[in-house]
Amino acid sequence: MKRVMMGTCLVLLMVATANLFPGRAQEAAAAAANPSERPPTHNWAAGNPLKVALLKWYQANLSTHFKTGQQPIGVAFDGANIWTANYGAGTVTKLRGSDGEALGTFKVGAAPYGVTFDGANMWVSNQGDGTVSKLRASDGKTLGTFPVGPFPGWMAFDGAYIWVTTVPSTTGSVSKLRASDGKIVGNFVVGLSPTAIAFDGNNIWVTNNGDKTVNKLRASDGRNLGIFTTGFQPLGIAFDGANIWVANRSNDTVTKLRASDGKNLGNFFAPGGPYGVAFDGTNIWVSGDSFVVELRASDGTGLGRWPTSGTTGIAFDGANIWTAGFSEGGVAKF
Repeated sequence: MKRVMMGTCLVLLMVATANLFPGRAQEAAAAAANPSERPPTHNWAAGNPLKVALLKWYQANLSTHFKTGQQPIGVAFDGANIWTANYGAGTVTKLRGSDGEALGTFKVGAAPYGVTFDGANMWVSNQGDGTVSKLRASDGKTLGTFPVGPFPGWMAFDGAYIWVTTVPSTTGSVSKLRASDGKIVGNFVVGLSPTAIAFDGNNIWVTNNGDKTVNKLRASDGRNLGIFTTGFQPLGIAFDGANIWVANRSNDTVTKLRASDGKNLGNFFAPGGPYGVAFDGTNIWVSGDSFVVELRASDGTGLGRWPTSGTTGIAFDGANIWTAGFSEGGVAKF
């Protein structure tokens, strides 16, 4: 009799446990059948029971929105907070990464576009007046404003210097600024209409929006190490530890280039006018006019896409992806 009762209790326990996860099998099947409905995978806790304590044992197809200034474009993470460059407001907004609380809005130059962290300070490129602003990350105090040239774009920090694209004439240029005092120590010719920059640990990579190429420059002296073909209108760029990923805005793809030699390892579908690129440690995320797209970095397989309304800048904070909603005046946290 005891064995019968124990067996009955075990069955009831299994039934009760199953009821805590209604529809998971159906949801998984639906996601497999329709990649566009698959939720983000960067917080998937398979194989990590510690995530249960964080209430993250499942994939959540959710995002949270926070207000910033008007028309945010650039997004950067400073180790604790998210910063946005608000193109239409002439400001940058500082949000606490843990909960999105606004910690301050700070005046910069005209039409701020990109924002980059140097380990202590935030650098903002101001397209409207050809300058970059340096703000102390702790309190937003302006530490300097430095002329660089027309239409400065997205920047990168190489550990000692800030690199920023400019468009002085028909040929593009990249300026190298000493982070300690903002002094320009070099200007280097690149392709047509350079827009964004990534650093791979040794070299600077520049997207040339006007001629379907990227330039690879040696960070130590700016020497041109190669010019490599991408898709139409390359814009956002990111480094995944081994490869360079480029968003090709006009043909709905991202290009994967081997960082060592620039070899094209593939062009992968990212619909909806891809704009910015970020790496979360495992996967590549792409912002765009119509979707935020997640790709597996190892082979470019599409893992999901989520409808948006004109996302521009994108950043990873170590746990979540943040995207700037240009028309919405805010950021989304995935």
